[in-house]
Amino acid sequence: MIEAEFMRRIAAAAAAQTLPRFRQAGLVSNKLASGFDPVTEADREAEKAIRSLIRSTFPDHGILGEEFGAENTDSRHVWVIDPIDGTRAFISGLPLWGTLVGLTDGGDAIAGMMSQPFTGELFWAAGEASHYDGPGGARRLATRGTRAIAEATMCTTTPALFAGEMRASYDRLEGSVRLARYGTDCYAYAMLAAGNVDLVVETGLQPYDIVALVPIIERAGGVITRWDSGPAEKAGDIVAAATPELHAAALEMLNA
Repeated sequence: MIEAEFMRRIAAAAAAQTLPRFRQAGLVSNKLASGFDPVTEADREAEKAIRSLIRSTFPDHGILGEEFGAENTDSRHVWVIDPIDGTRAFISGLPLWGTLVGLTDGGDAIAGMMSQPFTGELFWAAGEASHYDGPGGARRLATRGTRAIAEATMCTTTPALFAGEMRASYDRLEGSVRLARYGTDCYAYAMLAAGNVDLVVETGLQPYDIVALVPIIERAGGVITRWDSGPAEKAGDIVAAATPELHAAALEMLNA
């Protein structure tokens, strides 16, 4: 089993690369010929540091990372890395980004962490529980008991990502919740696991955007799947909810 100490070592290795570059004037590159998908030196150097630590500790494991792709991914165990989830927030000086590292066993997410080093927070799951380390002291995470959409607080990156019929479905759900918030990236999932929000609805995710977050939410008592009820590890269109009842209600409304 992956121990908490290894999660903390990964978080520290990434933070050594990201924190000194946060809110500093650094080079930002665009991955796209049309549009804007930013990447920074901090993204690349953090992923290098994480990969080095994983290779030295688990040489037989595979790695899939956003910046440097796949290696040995036919292994039973594969680490999935997003060195900075929320790069747009990072380059804007907003502390709503995080380092995501998850571990899969035969494709199933079995451990994961989200580290936000600027706020000093680490959300992680291994074994049977989800945990928080940071201001206020260490504690076990638990989602809250919200079952009704009308009582839910929901997060998404931006409604602009939803197109066509999907946008109509999203708007229908947003119009039914108590409160909607935008631009929270991976931090929204951490807040769901911590019992502060109830729903996260997103589209177009890659595995490195979500794999680390799956066990954090599930071990805290939440439910996370694709819109088609498939496993969240496959990425794509994602619904995460605090309770099974809320998840079922959200899926029904999104797929109506």
